[in-house]
Amino acid sequence: MNSMKFPSDFLWGAATSAHQVEGNNQLNDWWQWEQAGKTKNVSGAACDHYVRFQEDFDIAKVLNHKAHRFSIEWSRIEPEEGKFNQEAIQHYQEVVRALQARNLEPVITLHHFTNPIWFSSKGGWKQKQAVYFFNRFVTEVVTALAPLGVRYWITINEPMVYLYQGFVIGVWPPGEKSIVSAFRAFRSLLRAHVEAYKTIHQIYQPLNKHPLVGLAKHMLIFSPCRPQSWQDRFVTWMRNFLFNHSLSDAFLIGRMIPFPWVFSKRYLDFWGLNYYTRDFIHFKPSFSRELFGEVCTQTHHRETGERNMMGWEIYPAGLYDCLMALSKFKLPILITENGICTDDDHQRERFIQTHLFMVARAVMEGASVIGYLHWSLLDNFEWHWGFGPRFGLVAVDYQTQKRRIKLSGQMLSRICETGQIEN
Repeated sequence: MNSMKFPSDFLWGAATSAHQVEGNNQLNDWWQWEQAGKTKNVSGAACDHYVRFQEDFDIAKVLNHKAHRFSIEWSRIEPEEGKFNQEAIQHYQEVVRALQARNLEPVITLHHFTNPIWFSSKGGWKQKQAVYFFNRFVTEVVTALAPLGVRYWITINEPMVYLYQGFVIGVWPPGEKSIVSAFRAFRSLLRAHVEAYKTIHQIYQPLNKHPLVGLAKHMLIFSPCRPQSWQDRFVTWMRNFLFNHSLSDAFLIGRMIPFPWVFSKRYLDFWGLNYYTRDFIHFKPSFSRELFGEVCTQTHHRETGERNMMGWEIYPAGLYDCLMALSKFKLPILITENGICTDDDHQRERFIQTHLFMVARAVMEGASVIGYLHWSLLDNFEWHWGFGPRFGLVAVDYQTQKRRIKLSGQMLSRICETGQIEN
């Protein structure tokens, strides 16, 4: 039996996002989207985490977690343009203190898919002032939380997923299907990260503290449906570049020619990596898909591995591949999301074990992985899929809000405690 001991300062924990767990975020674009009937369920009270965060952090502590990733809901902080809610700011200060009181390292995300209604009504991330508005929000939040000793900041969660879902296939707000709009929003998101990075470091300077600022990057493994087909190989390569490498290159290599500036390493202190699955891609000759192909749904692919309840393949080796791909940038890597939606908790236990073994393998081969944050601490509202998919280490009864630690949560707890993984 193979085993590996992780470093003693490895950040073990789990993650959440505000809209998925807090409940009653009525002033953002996702709430509007739900009320318009665009989702299977409305988020409503969700997990009532805005009220019950102390209870949930007690559970995280019992599970031997050392860190917790959460997001700040922009629409709570700035419910109206230019008007900041001090009660909401104080709430998130209490959240940070509650984590620290339990020796849980706060990892804060500033944008996790949701936007204030007033921001969206002005054009969202397509508007010329988008970067200014976001940076004003960042300044307000970081000024309030930096003195508490927060070290880890994630500016934007999964920008490529946000763009694809909201601007390419249109199943998330703003519900567009426009490559032009996606490109305009992409430019804004890149600039927003850079400005936020500079702002955060400027705020910390007089405090004589050194924050670590990163971005949560979603990576997928893409394989050609028919390896013998050059068309399938080409569209697979294109999709891999678009989803996995265009963002990296924009920040660290400066290959994105349309942009009038060159990004450099100084705008990232670490990578946040979100990894879940692999897709098989095949060429389909159509105007919208000829460059990037489409995900193949042929039944023979389903025989390659287990699937979660949303049909995503469980492919642990992909996490190793992603870690090694990011390692070339010589930055620390924090796994900010990795998890499975399933009603079979034994499947979740296997998922955790097999993926963590791949993390251990990557670390042994030189990847600078500093932590693993499982998605998610709680069962929660899973965007347009509603409450059906359950990703949590902790089960939530949405009617009573009762929490129950799953066996998989207990298993991961033992790994967090010992820092050792066995295959």
